[in-house]
Amino acid sequence: MKIIKHCMLALALMAAMPSWAQTDEGVTRYVNPFIGTGQVDAHSLKGGNFPGATTPFGMVQLSPEEFVCPNGDGASGYDYSLNTIYGFAHTHLSGTGCVDLLDVMMQPSVEPITRLQGEDLYPATFSHDNEKASVGYYAVRFDGSGINTELTATTRTGMTRITYPAGKPQTLAFDMSHAGQNRGGDRKTIIFNSQLRLVNATTLVGYRMLSGWQKARKVYFYAQFSRPVVAKTFRQGKEVYVDGDVANGRDTRCFLDFGASSEPLIVKVALSPVSVDNARENMEAENPGWSFETVQQQAVAAWEKELANIRIDGTDDQKAIFYTGLYHAYIQPNTVSDVNGAYTRSDFTDARLPEGETHYSTFSLWDTFRACNPLYALLKPERVGDMVKSMLRQYDVYGYLPIWQLWGSENYCMIGNHAIPVMVDAALKGLPGVDAERVYEAVRGTSMREHRQSPWKLLEQYGYLPETRQIESVSITLENAFDDACVARLAKHLGKMDDYEYFNRRAHLYRNIYDEKTGFFRAKDENGKWMEPFNPYTYRPKGMHPYAEGNAWQYNFFVPHDVPDMIALMGGNKKFEKELDHLFADTTRVDLDGGGNASGFIGQYAHGNEPSHHCAYLYNWVGADRKAQYYTNKVMTEQYFNRIDGYSGNEDCGQMSSWYIWSSMGFYPVDPASGVYSFGSPQLRRADITLANGKTFTVKTNRRGADDCYIKAVKLNGKKYKKNYITYADIMAGGTLEFVMGK
Repeated sequence: MKIIKHCMLALALMAAMPSWAQTDEGVTRYVNPFIGTGQVDAHSLKGGNFPGATTPFGMVQLSPEEFVCPNGDGASGYDYSLNTIYGFAHTHLSGTGCVDLLDVMMQPSVEPITRLQGEDLYPATFSHDNEKASVGYYAVRFDGSGINTELTATTRTGMTRITYPAGKPQTLAFDMSHAGQNRGGDRKTIIFNSQLRLVNATTLVGYRMLSGWQKARKVYFYAQFSRPVVAKTFRQGKEVYVDGDVANGRDTRCFLDFGASSEPLIVKVALSPVSVDNARENMEAENPGWSFETVQQQAVAAWEKELANIRIDGTDDQKAIFYTGLYHAYIQPNTVSDVNGAYTRSDFTDARLPEGETHYSTFSLWDTFRACNPLYALLKPERVGDMVKSMLRQYDVYGYLPIWQLWGSENYCMIGNHAIPVMVDAALKGLPGVDAERVYEAVRGTSMREHRQSPWKLLEQYGYLPETRQIESVSITLENAFDDACVARLAKHLGKMDDYEYFNRRAHLYRNIYDEKTGFFRAKDENGKWMEPFNPYTYRPKGMHPYAEGNAWQYNFFVPHDVPDMIALMGGNKKFEKELDHLFADTTRVDLDGGGNASGFIGQYAHGNEPSHHCAYLYNWVGADRKAQYYTNKVMTEQYFNRIDGYSGNEDCGQMSSWYIWSSMGFYPVDPASGVYSFGSPQLRRADITLANGKTFTVKTNRRGADDCYIKAVKLNGKKYKKNYITYADIMAGGTLEFVMGK
């Protein structure tokens, strides 16, 4: 019944969208920002998404805060199961397992500022019946007070329209102390300094410098009000400054009274990573007026432009899942440069971009290199050049490329050097603005420099990573082997054959950690002995931590750069197929919580976390294509929904969505830097991709329902097609790929 209730709610939310969204024939009407924001019962998982207002790849994500101190389970600041809002913050992460950002929180109230000034929390309850969200728009009406708050955004500014009830105080709190902590409370955000300053009756400015999941960060803001402040109180810690105009310190807040009026209060907030003056310039350039509707419509137009180069035909739910997936994929990487080109380098100094360029951050590369970044290469090649240049700027400062970069600098989360496949893929495809020689310099330099995720000297010494010297040794050996293969691939493309031979050898060192007796990649000690005890089902082996967010089963198939060699290593086609069968059929559970990360189980396959994402497609290498089609169909029909629990695990900055986008069209990049897309089970009746070169690539099927999951025949441009994959070159040439489907 709960599922039915939330499905009905999703339809009601679509019906509640503004009239222009309903009558517009574009694709934004299919986006449901509530997908991935919660659970329908205690056994389902949430994607960790937020429903608030943002623009494509924007700096601002203006959304409600439902947690006093968010942790990793509430990293986006929102959980649909809750019904209390403490404020609206201007920056958020989408679908991550760790929490950060949550900057410049404000909360409207009908309480007088004399009462608010002594409070640390500003809770307001609400009903989801009084909540709406669509692209570039969010609205909620509070219980009790009856305040209606509407949100919209430009790239670097947020705009809030607050309608207060008549006859009540019209107050607004700004809180620069709101932040989160990550799992276990061991990484609580520390605010080094902050400021709130009322420049005049309609202008508030401020900043904060802090350390949380991101090791150091600074954010500045410039806010304007449509009506003047008539009374004010500022606070630093427990010190209250009645009628003050500034507060400096670690815990700063202010409480503003706007007097009585029948007009809504409009609040505009511009952000900058560099300075208050730059935030003001961002405001003047992007949001100089006071029309909420105009800004809202511009946000919709921006999303329509970004989403509309792919048009699909399918069921209403498929359209909602597909276009919401694209929407989630395009929330990040985030713009972190100002309109004048200023940005903060990874060493925290300020610099300026060449004219016309954008500096991006929020690179969740361990997640997104698999499907999301290849999707950008196909659908958003005009943005990839600036993304590559943004990564190169970290290389210029740090000496190695991003691992997990946030707000312009490194936080070292996760493993691998997965900027490498992203950049190599862009270079090999010749995407605009990508200098292949410059990319090669960076990927080679990163791979030859010791840093937290590149213990290559240990690899050279032992031919593997001893678990006694490097935790997560098995996962790092496998993932860095793929990265090395990508370096080798670009070296060969550029004619650097000595480097090709060297990195190709490194790319096959995974062979040294394969145990023929157990049939698994396993941890070794410094003496070359297999470490005991070994249990392929556990996420927490005693005295060891050889796998990153997975177990031996989930990492046993990660050799995407040389699948034939992996098959030979495991005993040939028939044995490999049986191992894949075992992966999807074995329901043994040792760690019932999946190590805190794995979810979306089909046997040992865990679709809710990234290491498993390519596995179903591996059947195509051993002549078992029907099984690839069966399991990819099973995942799409059983783990993606047009409802609040629409994902089977953390959405992870677009990766979970991107898997569906590729797979629903019928193919997937098993090797993300190869330009080869392996066939699965297309879900849609039709997809038309308008390519950057002006051509159109169309995918057509005769599919009628969930049971028609098997490919009976394929045609490319009207001719029989015998391959079980399509290439990037085939797609870019334009044409029509037609699948004949059946039971």
